[in-house]
This record gives sequence, C-alpha cells and structure tokens, in this order.
Amino acid sequence: MSNQNDPFTDAQREGLYRAIFERRDVRSQFLPDAIPDEVLARILRAAHHAPSVGFMQPWDFIVIDSLSVREQVLASFNEENAKASENYTGERQQTYRTLKLQGILESPINLCITCDRSRGGPHVLGRNSIMEMDLFSTCLSVQNLWLAARAEGIGVGWVSILDQGMLSDILQLPDHVYPLAYLCLGYVSEFLEQPELQAKGWRSRLPLEELVHGNGWGQPIEHQRLASYLAGK
Repeated sequence: MSNQNDPFTDAQREGLYRAIFERRDVRSQFLPDAIPDEVLARILRAAHHAPSVGFMQPWDFIVIDSLSVREQVLASFNEENAKASENYTGERQQTYRTLKLQGILESPINLCITCDRSRGGPHVLGRNSIMEMDLFSTCLSVQNLWLAARAEGIGVGWVSILDQGMLSDILQLPDHVYPLAYLCLGYVSEFLEQPELQAKGWRSRLPLEELVHGNGWGQPIEHQRLASYLAGK
C-alpha cells in the first residue's frame, strides 16, 4: 500500500481520469450477473469516504434487491414519466417516449442514497449560511460511488423521474431523511462510447471553453495558454 503522501503514478492518475471520462448513466445495458458482496462493499466504502461539510456524513445506503420493492418504485417511475412526457410536443415528445430512462428491474441491485438532514445536530460547522450543504455533500457520495463502480466494471444509472414522497413511503424513510439518489447497479454488456442522450441526439456536450470565465461572469480568460488548452488546441 502506498504512503498517503506519495505522488500518484502515471498509471494511477490515468486510471482516475479514465473512470471520469468513461463513466456513463446506464439504462439499457445491464446484465443479470450478481455483484459480489466484496465488490459492493468496496464501492460503498468509496461512497462513504466522500467529503462532507463539517464532516457530518449525512448519507445512508439502502441496498434493494427485493422484487416487490422495485416493482413499487417502477410503478412510481411509470406514473411520473407519463407526466414528464407531457412537457414536450410533436417529434420531441415522440423521441422522449422512445428513451430508456431506467433499469429498475433489469439491474440486479438498486441502491438509494439518502440524506439525513438532522445529522450533526442543529449547528453543523460550515453549514450556517448554506443549509443545503448536507444535500451537496451527499451528491459527492454519489459521485464517489459512480467512479468506483466504473473502475470495478459496474454500470450505474440514476433514476430521477420519481415522486420523492412516494419513494420515501415505499422505503419507509423517517421524515428527516431525504431520498437523494435512486440508483440501478450492475455489470453491463458495454459502456457506450458516448452518453446515451448524446448518442440519440437529445443533447450534446457543451464546449468547455464557453463555460470557463475569468474573474467574473462573462469575462474572458486572461491566460491565453489556459484558454488554448481548454479549447483542446
């Protein structure tokens, strides 16, 4: 095991960036193969080592393999997805209705990452001005899990088209616990070269150079070499 202060080797650094760039929101490629307990434990441990404001660690992890529970969650998804399709008209609506936006039953494991909004008490260090820092911290746990899963060859899909109140009822959550992320996990037949929504023409990745500002909104980057690197030149 390396010392905490040792620099990353080239291979370690490249592995991290590979996980970042090859991570995908998986919906259609799940295999039925079970995730070994030791692998799932490693992924959950990575999620638990996310940074959190005030070291409050507001997350809990609900591992869901019950078919009955997943069928209830799927019913909620179907209801909310029908509503969501009404946000679009014409060809856009037809495209939306063809999109596969969940793998609740296809994936061998579902996982709900929750946020305990009372953890740490009423005065959490660093949370005085921005009360949502517990939610933001839990999102970092989701990202840790997602990257660790990719490194293990496991796909993750975030199902966001759910009624959170209904999901809380299904999972019997206390009132102070918020179901932040409902995830589908499993080995996959492939990781797509592009994000699925990009491949299907729904949206494209925005150019990074248009999203980086210098010293204020809409101001140009003064360092031309940085601007050139951002543009991939």
